[in-house]
Amino acid sequence: MKARNGASLWRGRQLSRRGFLQGAGGAAVGSAGLVFAACQDNGTDVVAPAENGASAVIGPVEQQKQRRIRTGLTGWDPSKAFDGLTLFAPSLGTGAYLIDMEGRTVHSWDIVEAGGKNTVWFVDLRENGNLFVIVNQPSGDAPAFVFKGGIIMELAWDGSVVWQLEDPDQHHDARLLPNGNLLMLRAEPVPADIAARLQGGVPGTEGDSVWTDWVAEVTREGETVWEWHAWEHLDPDVDIRNSRDTREEWTHGNSVDQMPNGDAIVSFRNINAVVIVDRQSGEITWKLTAPTVAQQHNASYLENGNILIFDNGAHKSDNSLPFSRVIEVDPETSEIVWQYQDAGLLNFFSPFISGAQRLANGNTLITEGNFGRIFEVTMAGELVWEFISDHFTVNPFLGENNSIFRAFRYETDAFLRT
Repeated sequence: MKARNGASLWRGRQLSRRGFLQGAGGAAVGSAGLVFAACQDNGTDVVAPAENGASAVIGPVEQQKQRRIRTGLTGWDPSKAFDGLTLFAPSLGTGAYLIDMEGRTVHSWDIVEAGGKNTVWFVDLRENGNLFVIVNQPSGDAPAFVFKGGIIMELAWDGSVVWQLEDPDQHHDARLLPNGNLLMLRAEPVPADIAARLQGGVPGTEGDSVWTDWVAEVTREGETVWEWHAWEHLDPDVDIRNSRDTREEWTHGNSVDQMPNGDAIVSFRNINAVVIVDRQSGEITWKLTAPTVAQQHNASYLENGNILIFDNGAHKSDNSLPFSRVIEVDPETSEIVWQYQDAGLLNFFSPFISGAQRLANGNTLITEGNFGRIFEVTMAGELVWEFISDHFTVNPFLGENNSIFRAFRYETDAFLRT
């Protein structure tokens, strides 16, 4: 699909596909306007004209909302979007997909066996074109939502394993560092005396242990060379769990990143906090909390020294409405220097997972994770590219869905292989 004279294809695609519903009975599309197709008792279709210029199917209705509305590429302005390839892995899925700007899969990886207990959690492309992968391999000694137990690996373009590390404590996130080591989140029980002092959470959801996070730098052979334990530095009287979260967890870390000076940025969802940890002393040198963030994900360092955060917006302390936004925060002042939220406040919301990536042209790629939506916005907040994943899996808690933990965009010439 190409734009003529650099014009936007957004409106054209919206108009050409508006109202299409694909049902089991097939589509009935008329060239002159809306056509309805219904099924009589004898099994024959009844076609009737409509008046509003849209298209629809009358018959069995697709029950999954994302499929019913539409999947795939929904809009693209080539004159403003950052041209590249987008990588994502369906949550609880078995593989990863690299798509072009038209939403076509240009490469894919089969990573784990279908039907097994292991699922792909997170994928990223290295500069050498290999795939960095985190697989969830449940260890069985923590609640399921801790996602404790992982396999971290690097795959070649053909899917062969370059190296891998199994870690029964790893969960959610890890970063491949410039020195070749890994910075990762790990889960552990809170000591009993600390656990007894913890506040917040839903009464009656206590377990045998209360789980929290520790951050570790680990060699590819599994040797821990640096570690930081959250329970040693957080305050049970200040870092209080959200009132709607289970008491089986305290912090629920969901992202970790390293700053150029070696300090770590960690996002703790259950206590609504993003912290910077001093590498040498272990002290928390900066903390961003509610109401600025609520159940946030993917706190990442930007080249300008700021921190980009997907603020999920569930259980806000200053607003009864649940809505998501992406914010860029200056850690020197804790002020929001840029943010994106939808003009229709409730149109952008993902209570879990999700992420954001600042692109080379200044745009931001956003993953509205729970609804399989990947989209790009300019600094002015203009939507210039959108894709809805057509890969669905079944989550035991959420049902059938097309969730994505996090997606990334790469320059086409850097990674496209033949």
